[in-house]
Amino acid sequence: MRLPGWFRTLCLRLWPHHPALLAGLWGLVQLGFLRQYHGPHFANDSARYLEYGANIAECGYFEPGHNLRYVLYPLFISPWLALGLGWWGIVAGQLAVSALATRAVYRGTRRLAGGRRAAAALAAFLFIAWPDIQRFNVFLLTESLFISLVALSFGAFTRVPRGRRADWALLLLALAATALVRPNGFLVALAAALAGLDALRRRPDRRPWRAALLGLVLLAPLLWAALNHQLATYYLMDTYQRGELIFRYPLWAVHQAAPLRLPPNGTGPVARVLYFAAHNPLYLGRLMLGKLFVFVSYLKPHYSLAHRVAGVLVLWPAYWLAARRAWRPGVWRPARVFLAAVFLLQTAIVMLTVDDWDVRFLAPVLLPVFVLAALEVATPRPRRNEGR
Repeated sequence: MRLPGWFRTLCLRLWPHHPALLAGLWGLVQLGFLRQYHGPHFANDSARYLEYGANIAECGYFEPGHNLRYVLYPLFISPWLALGLGWWGIVAGQLAVSALATRAVYRGTRRLAGGRRAAAALAAFLFIAWPDIQRFNVFLLTESLFISLVALSFGAFTRVPRGRRADWALLLLALAATALVRPNGFLVALAAALAGLDALRRRPDRRPWRAALLGLVLLAPLLWAALNHQLATYYLMDTYQRGELIFRYPLWAVHQAAPLRLPPNGTGPVARVLYFAAHNPLYLGRLMLGKLFVFVSYLKPHYSLAHRVAGVLVLWPAYWLAARRAWRPGVWRPARVFLAAVFLLQTAIVMLTVDDWDVRFLAPVLLPVFVLAALEVATPRPRRNEGR
């Protein structure tokens, strides 16, 4: 379909100013959400983060156990509380980090697109315009910082080919911060590690690849202990028995046809999951497929019809375009592996645990989908063997 001549002329005239237009759109979106929620928004988990941040600010107290896994967000909000700036200071800080993250999305995508600005503009536009990403900037929750740190990690990852020590240090800092903001934040560092392993595997010299495999074997006991530690405060067997696809929502659930075989008492968290999978494979398979559908489909029962239609019209095509770009050459392969791994690892975590009623688990990993989809739309078809 040929676009009207006036529309093409308008686009050509506006194109030189598209960075300023994107910045203006970002500002309007933030003002719109601040107005919609009448300022900083206190949500369901806000109380414990604010209390945690106040304890750090007032007496340097860090909570143990499960809450320790969210430590970066209380650390982030504690200075604002200590300075007496309160909720508005926290949201101002979140907006500042989000602005840096949006710039990282634009610049990172442009690097991957070989300097082409169309892909960068499209990725940044999707990141700005998708409301279920930007709305969290005014929420007193970890999601805003988590989304921004995923974007900053992506931007830092695309700088690595320059080989400068400062770029590597920036990437390690971004990955460490992302791992500390939420319990599942480690998935971004794991995605970077998988991209690195894939790059080693494809080198002509196989010795670094073999050394990496040997290192993984030697670290296996430590990794097993770390995974057990991560799962220690989650009651997965309870959600499995209830058949929940969405946490504490019984209307969408998988019901067992026969009594479930549960692991014996005293079994470690990872071993419990493995035992349950080995003895209830069909039931767990149905449960995981149901969670996969709920997570990616955007058709949750709590959403309005308009919300669902928007997801089908935008996200479903974006998934397809992102999958094509992740699979095909033409873009630096480690970045494709990294972006795809971030989304797939989060999907796997949700399938093994349970999804939330809203987009708190999906929103942080929509960026890889948008970047890959933008690269597929706005970059030319590669030559054979290009970008491998």
